Order: sequence, then structure tokens, then C-alpha cells
Amino acid sequence: MENEKKHKVGTKEEWLEARLKLLKEEKELTRRSDEVARHRTEMPWVKVDKAYQFETEKGTVSLPDLFEGRTQLLVYHFMFGPDFQAGCPSCSAIADGFNGIAVHLANHDVMLAAVSRAPFAKLQEYKQRMGWTFPWASSFGSDFNFDFYVGITEEQQRSGGTEYNYKPEPEGGDPLVGKADREWESENDQGPVADVAKMAGTDVATFTRERPGLSAFVLEDSEVYHTYSAYSRGLDGLWGAYQWLDRAPLGRNETDYWWRRNDEY
Repeated sequence: MENEKKHKVGTKEEWLEARLKLLKEEKELTRRSDEVARHRTEMPWVKVDKAYQFETEKGTVSLPDLFEGRTQLLVYHFMFGPDFQAGCPSCSAIADGFNGIAVHLANHDVMLAAVSRAPFAKLQEYKQRMGWTFPWASSFGSDFNFDFYVGITEEQQRSGGTEYNYKPEPEGGDPLVGKADREWESENDQGPVADVAKMAGTDVATFTRERPGLSAFVLEDSEVYHTYSAYSRGLDGLWGAYQWLDRAPLGRNETDYWWRRNDEY
């Protein structure tokens, strides 16, 4: 006796009927996405007055220097704290897609760079391990991460009252693994964040003081303006693998924290 199939099987005509219905929904979503993208460009600009400094391959540079001659800058806030032994595996999975796209952006007046709080030497070592070539700057000793809500201090962590993704964080809230802690299976009884923190070579408290995000800047008349930032699921579109999985037969099909660094599979 054959095993019962888990998914509906139909005729080519039934498939085409379902596909045309889905196509209508996809077109509606695309038009809505275009509208939201236009609204992003209409956001007011906020002048950046603080003189941030970063360590790069070119030495100590300013925020305007990160533009490297372009008028637009996209910064990925990569979770790699000073006490991490390796970069966040989720950020690493996202960053695997930067190499191929960065050259195209750079030739369209947009500079793409990652920024993390870990010392530059530690970033360089990890960058070489991962085989990446995109610019990666260290904001170690700078307020940059804290000012753009992708870093909190130990004092803030103890006292509470922090903010992420434009809202206050509740005490004991779901950890930052891209999905509510209770929805994942875990290798230990502390939840998946403990597993991920271990992958970064640190503990949960230290790991969760770093936050993922994206910030956009524009350089006009020698002044830098902050134009946009996104956090949490707002980064979903940057994760190339997920865009492919959304079109795979079983979708994302997730029951646990399944991804690893590109050299750990």
C-alpha cells in the first residue's frame, strides 16, 4: 500500500488555475512593495552632527569617508561585539550575499559597508575566514552602535528600559534570533539564544547586547544625513537565502535554528 501523499496532487489545468490566482496576489504584493519603497525615499533626512570614527583598512576614518566617493551609504550593523570570538551566525548568513551585490551598488552611487563594535583586527581575521571582500569597519570605542540602537551597555541591560525596532523592550522579552524563542527547538534547556551565543564564543548576556540592523545615509554638500534604519524582520529582505526558500516547494520549513556559517556545514 502506497504511503498517503502529504500534499495535494492535481492536474496541469488545476496547477495553472492555482498559479494564475497566486500570480494576481504576487502582482498586488509587488505593487504594494513599490509603494512602500517610494515612501522610504520620501522620509525626512536628519543631519548627523556627531563626528564618529571607525577603524578600516585605510586607517582611522570618519563617517563621510565610508562613502568612498559615493553620495549614498548603506551600513549593515553586524552583530560582532568586542568580546565575541566569532561573528553572529545569522549576520554571517546575511553577509554571505554582500560580495556579489556590493560591486553593483558601488557602480550605482551606493556604498555598502558593515560596521561592528569588535576591534578591527578581529573583524579582519573573521572576514578572511568567511571569504568576504566587502568593506567592514570597526566602531570600537565609538557611540555609533548605541546611537543607532544596535548596541546597549551592561548598565542598560541590567536596568532595562532599552529600545529596539522603535519600541521599548519588555523585560524578559523574546531574544534576538529572528523568531520568538518559544517557536524554536533548542539543544539545551536555555533556549536557542544560548546555542547561538555559544556559536559566537560568548554568553547570552554579552551576545544580546549587540543588535542587527541596517542604516542608510546620504552625503550632500559635505554634510551627512541619516535617512532610514530597519531592524528585526525589517532585515528579512536582505537575507538572500530566505528569498529563495520562499519559492521552494516547502517554503522556509523551519523547526529550529538550522543555518550555520558557510564553512560549518
